[in-house]
Amino acid sequence: MTLAIILIFSGEAAAQHASSIMLKELAEKHTAPFSVTSGKETWFKKVEDRSCTSCHTESVHAKGSHIRTGKTIDPMAPSINPERLTDIKKIKKWFLRNCKWTYNRECTAKEKGDILVWLQLQ
Repeated sequence: MTLAIILIFSGEAAAQHASSIMLKELAEKHTAPFSVTSGKETWFKKVEDRSCTSCHTESVHAKGSHIRTGKTIDPMAPSINPERLTDIKKIKKWFLRNCKWTYNRECTAKEKGDILVWLQLQ
Protein backbone atom coordinates (compact mmCIF):
# COMPACT_ATOMS: atom_id res chain seq x y z
CA MET A 1 0.00 0.00 0.00
CA THR A 2 2.76 2.45 0.91
CA LEU A 3 4.60 1.71 -2.34
CA ALA A 4 1.44 2.49 -4.34
CA ILE A 5 1.08 5.84 -2.57
CA ILE A 6 4.73 6.67 -3.19
CA LEU A 7 4.38 5.80 -6.89
CA ILE A 8 1.27 7.96 -7.24
CA PHE A 9 2.98 10.94 -5.62
CA SER A 10 6.16 10.46 -7.67
CA GLY A 11 4.02 10.34 -10.84
CA GLU A 12 2.28 13.57 -9.83
CA ALA A 13 5.65 15.18 -9.14
CA ALA A 14 6.95 14.08 -12.55
CA ALA A 15 3.83 15.47 -14.23
CA GLN A 16 4.21 18.78 -12.39
CA HIS A 17 7.89 18.96 -13.36
CA ALA A 18 7.38 18.15 -17.07
CA SER A 19 4.37 20.46 -17.31
CA SER A 20 6.26 23.27 -15.61
CA ILE A 21 9.15 22.94 -18.07
CA MET A 22 6.74 22.85 -21.00
CA LEU A 23 4.83 25.89 -19.69
CA LYS A 24 8.10 27.83 -19.34
CA GLU A 25 8.95 27.02 -22.98
CA LEU A 26 5.49 28.07 -24.13
CA ALA A 27 5.63 31.27 -22.05
CA GLU A 28 8.69 32.33 -24.05
CA LYS A 29 6.46 32.32 -27.15
CA HIS A 30 3.36 33.77 -25.50
CA THR A 31 3.80 36.35 -22.77
CA ALA A 32 0.22 36.67 -21.46
CA PRO A 33 -0.78 34.36 -18.60
CA PHE A 34 -2.29 31.01 -19.50
CA SER A 35 -5.95 30.50 -18.63
CA VAL A 36 -7.63 27.46 -17.08
CA THR A 37 -10.97 28.65 -18.51
CA SER A 38 -9.52 29.03 -22.00
CA GLY A 39 -7.89 25.60 -21.71
CA LYS A 40 -11.23 23.99 -20.98
CA GLU A 41 -12.89 25.94 -23.82
CA THR A 42 -10.17 24.86 -26.25
CA TRP A 43 -10.52 21.22 -25.15
CA PHE A 44 -14.27 21.27 -25.91
CA LYS A 45 -14.06 23.53 -29.00
CA LYS A 46 -15.50 21.86 -32.12
CA VAL A 47 -14.04 22.30 -35.58
CA GLU A 48 -15.80 20.41 -38.36
CA ASP A 49 -17.49 18.16 -35.76
CA ARG A 50 -14.16 17.33 -34.08
CA SER A 51 -12.85 18.28 -30.67
CA CYS A 52 -10.47 16.78 -28.16
CA THR A 53 -13.51 15.02 -26.73
CA SER A 54 -14.00 13.12 -29.99
CA CYS A 55 -11.37 10.63 -28.80
CA HIS A 56 -10.82 11.56 -25.15
CA THR A 57 -14.55 11.67 -24.20
CA GLU A 58 -16.38 14.45 -22.35
CA SER A 59 -14.52 13.51 -19.16
CA VAL A 60 -10.73 13.59 -18.96
CA HIS A 61 -11.14 11.16 -16.04
CA ALA A 62 -12.48 8.39 -18.32
CA LYS A 63 -10.84 6.17 -20.92
CA GLY A 64 -11.40 7.22 -24.50
CA SER A 65 -10.88 5.57 -27.84
CA HIS A 66 -9.54 6.76 -31.16
CA ILE A 67 -12.52 7.35 -33.44
CA ARG A 68 -10.81 5.78 -36.47
CA THR A 69 -8.82 2.90 -35.00
CA GLY A 70 -10.81 2.22 -31.83
CA LYS A 71 -7.54 2.07 -29.86
CA THR A 72 -8.11 2.69 -26.15
CA ILE A 73 -6.77 5.98 -24.81
CA ASP A 74 -6.04 6.14 -21.09
CA PRO A 75 -7.55 9.02 -19.10
CA MET A 76 -5.90 12.41 -19.60
CA ALA A 77 -6.36 13.57 -16.00
CA PRO A 78 -3.06 13.29 -14.09
CA SER A 79 -5.07 12.65 -10.91
CA ILE A 80 -6.39 9.42 -12.45
CA ASN A 81 -3.45 8.54 -14.72
CA PRO A 82 -0.12 9.47 -13.06
CA GLU A 83 1.72 8.81 -16.35
CA ARG A 84 0.05 11.80 -18.02
CA LEU A 85 2.11 14.91 -18.65
CA THR A 86 5.35 13.30 -17.42
CA ASP A 87 7.28 13.21 -20.70
CA ILE A 88 7.96 16.45 -22.59
CA LYS A 89 8.65 14.63 -25.89
CA LYS A 90 5.27 12.89 -25.68
CA ILE A 91 3.49 16.13 -24.80
CA LYS A 92 4.99 17.85 -27.84
CA LYS A 93 4.34 14.86 -30.12
CA TRP A 94 0.68 14.55 -29.18
CA PHE A 95 0.01 18.30 -29.28
CA LEU A 96 1.40 18.40 -32.82
CA ARG A 97 -0.46 15.31 -34.04
CA ASN A 98 -3.76 15.96 -32.28
CA CYS A 99 -3.98 19.68 -33.01
CA LYS A 100 -3.41 19.06 -36.71
CA TRP A 101 -6.08 16.34 -36.74
CA THR A 102 -8.61 18.21 -34.59
CA TYR A 103 -8.11 21.83 -35.66
CA ASN A 104 -6.49 21.32 -39.09
CA ARG A 105 -3.46 23.28 -37.88
CA GLU A 106 -0.87 23.36 -35.15
CA CYS A 107 -2.06 24.75 -31.83
CA THR A 108 -0.65 28.08 -30.75
CA ALA A 109 1.61 28.42 -27.71
CA LYS A 110 -1.33 30.01 -25.88
CA GLU A 111 -3.69 27.12 -26.70
CA LYS A 112 -1.12 24.55 -25.58
CA GLY A 113 -0.38 26.44 -22.37
CA ASP A 114 -4.07 26.92 -21.61
CA ILE A 115 -4.79 23.21 -22.13
CA LEU A 116 -1.82 22.22 -19.98
CA VAL A 117 -2.82 24.43 -17.04
CA TRP A 118 -6.39 23.10 -17.26
CA LEU A 119 -5.27 19.46 -17.48
CA GLN A 120 -2.92 19.88 -14.50
CA LEU A 121 -5.98 20.59 -12.34
CA GLN A 122 -7.87 17.51 -13.46
